[in-house]
Amino acid sequence: MKLLLENKTALITGAARGIGKTIAIHFAQEGCNIAFTDLNEENIKNTAAEIEALGVKVKGYFSDASNFANVNETVDQIVKDFGRIDILVNNAGITRDGLMLRMTEKQWDDVINVNLKSAFNFIHAVVPVMARQRGGSIINMSSVVGVSGNAGQCNYSASKAGLIGLAKSIAQEMGARGIRANCIAPGFIVTDMTAQLSEATREDWIKKIPLKRGGTPDDVADVALFLASDLSRYVTGQVINCCGGMNC
Repeated sequence: MKLLLENKTALITGAARGIGKTIAIHFAQEGCNIAFTDLNEENIKNTAAEIEALGVKVKGYFSDASNFANVNETVDQIVKDFGRIDILVNNAGITRDGLMLRMTEKQWDDVINVNLKSAFNFIHAVVPVMARQRGGSIINMSSVVGVSGNAGQCNYSASKAGLIGLAKSIAQEMGARGIRANCIAPGFIVTDMTAQLSEATREDWIKKIPLKRGGTPDDVADVALFLASDLSRYVTGQVINCCGGMNC
């Protein structure tokens, strides 16, 4: 049986650990070649070795997703190394939480640059490649707080809401070239990032979830696999909430 992503190449940002790494592994298991970026050289090396064991071509790139020039250089190199880019997953992201009254300009700028500007940088660099190929799938990793907002996360919420508007606009601009753009809005996902929250905060989140559990990176990766593959060939400009019903 043909694998879902056989002979395709995916570029995944911030993928040396966490949800990005899990998405890369799921894609590789379906025959996809993997190019990924990160800023931790040791994690890049370890993740590349783990994915290579799955029998696909893989290469990790040390790249600052928020730097426009650096992103263009990285994408040019990926095209040279792999020949094509079929899937782009804009996964790179950080949090710098704080109430608006106490938030610094740096907290705001850091989150917007890493979470939102990075997606612009990679889409701007990758869209010409996909246009020449007459097809491609772009997946922005948004969040339920990008849909509904969250106190103490105005910077993060704004960046994630921006990713939704970006994907919807790209879907309209590039649909005629066969390029699809969608968003995943994860809810409370058990990762290293959420592990930093207090136990009381984690329990409060879970109480709000109809399925009564936190999500896993595998839950999100399965949605990404759907959006990356031809199973979603007529899906574009959409936001899929992967939140256990939190936003229903």
